[in-house]
Amino acid sequence: MARTSSDTALKTRETDEASPRPKARLDLFKFVPFRLNRLAAEVSSALAVEYQERHGLDIPAWRVIATLGFRNDACSAQFISQCTRTHKSTISRAVTTLLQEGLIERVENEADRREFRLQLTKKGRALYEELFPQLLRREDEILACLSAQERKQLSALLGKIEASLDLIQTSEEADAKQAY
Repeated sequence: MARTSSDTALKTRETDEASPRPKARLDLFKFVPFRLNRLAAEVSSALAVEYQERHGLDIPAWRVIATLGFRNDACSAQFISQCTRTHKSTISRAVTTLLQEGLIERVENEADRREFRLQLTKKGRALYEELFPQLLRREDEILACLSAQERKQLSALLGKIEASLDLIQTSEEADAKQAY
């Protein structure tokens, strides 16, 4: 029996459907979570030069100092962990080191005397006051490839993503909630 072109086409379609199709692949370089994570790591590393080389601080220690630096009141290590999205054991190790170096101190929580809160010492405050202008300058260097309008747009877009994830977006909001 002779095969017609429709028989051949049907057979080809059946063969194509039976053979494994190449699956769509995830291109990490187009995957926004990967891009954000990679960008955050690079920016964090670029900023770390300012406080690691000059002051011997690692990233978790800087996060503790930075969090305490923008606050008006003492706060718990748990708050710092939540605020910075850093594991509590990592923050705990940084707190221990900073206490030993005299950059932070424990103060009793008057509302709950079983709990201690953390604050910068005079030495820690001086370090923070020295470092944050340098970090802001470095941030400006990193963002120099963007126009003022693009910086505003980037900030607004990041804010939209943060809002969609229910993240606190201002230090005032963080202070008001005493938690992140």
